[in-house]
Amino acid sequence: MSTRTATTSVRATATGTPARGTTRSLLTCAVVASPLWAALSLAQAASRDGFDITRHPLSALSNGSLGWLQIANFLVAGVLLAVGASGLRRALHGTPGSTWAPRLVRIGGIGMIAAGLFVMDPVDGFPAGAPDAEAAALTWHSYAHFAAGSVTFTSLIAACYVLGRHFGRIGDRGYAIASRVAGTTLLIGNGWAMGGGTAGTLTLAVGAITAMLTISVIANRYRRSH
Repeated sequence: MSTRTATTSVRATATGTPARGTTRSLLTCAVVASPLWAALSLAQAASRDGFDITRHPLSALSNGSLGWLQIANFLVAGVLLAVGASGLRRALHGTPGSTWAPRLVRIGGIGMIAAGLFVMDPVDGFPAGAPDAEAAALTWHSYAHFAAGSVTFTSLIAACYVLGRHFGRIGDRGYAIASRVAGTTLLIGNGWAMGGGTAGTLTLAVGAITAMLTISVIANRYRRSH
């Protein structure tokens, strides 16, 4: 081996290892984001006085004296998801969906940050002391929260379908099916909730958590390979 070739090889090794380490770190953010958000949300749903997941959306947990917990949950998970999207972009580089899957995941993360910043109004008797009936007029920050939620859900649904196409094109049938099922679960859950279906807040929670956890599982798949 010539001196020049050896030098090039050393440089490639020296620059490649940190790059792979950075990709792993970014993917770790995407891996952690969804389980963290889901675990903290469900723990609060089970422990907060007066909260009923079949009547109250998980976003309502941002109200009350402990509302700061869910606000922080949205902000932290959103930042982790947005940052983790950069890891997905690196991991998927040069493959089908490598542009739009990370982009949609990042938009979903930004939407979660906005959902944390703009708190929805108290709803259906939660938190304790709130009116049982929905207010005649919503506040501006409640409208902003719903807009942020729509952006988040739409982005996550689309990301799951793009990832489903990605895995279909590379021949990984299991992940392709799982991604499409996750996207469909959120699509149906959100549609049922928006249509006023029975226990719509529960179907929305199931759909959102399913889609988010699927993205975490996919991020972990690529994290292991790096």
